[in-house]
Amino acid sequence: MTEVAKITIEVAGGAETIVAEPKQFKTGSRGFYGQGKVQAADGRRYQVSVNIVEIGSKGKGPA
Repeated sequence: MTEVAKITIEVAGGAETIVAEPKQFKTGSRGFYGQGKVQAADGRRYQVSVNIVEIGSKGKGPA
């Protein structure tokens, strides 16, 4: 099974769980990326995107 990250986002009284999939970023860092939509309690909708970057995953460049 592939490792995923689940993030619960709360906006103005509405909440939604965003599932973030593993990602290798262009910078060389590893982590997770997810996106979705959250509806607030008053009906307004928001688009959400999240990057979760593993600290130190990029490694050290040439000395």
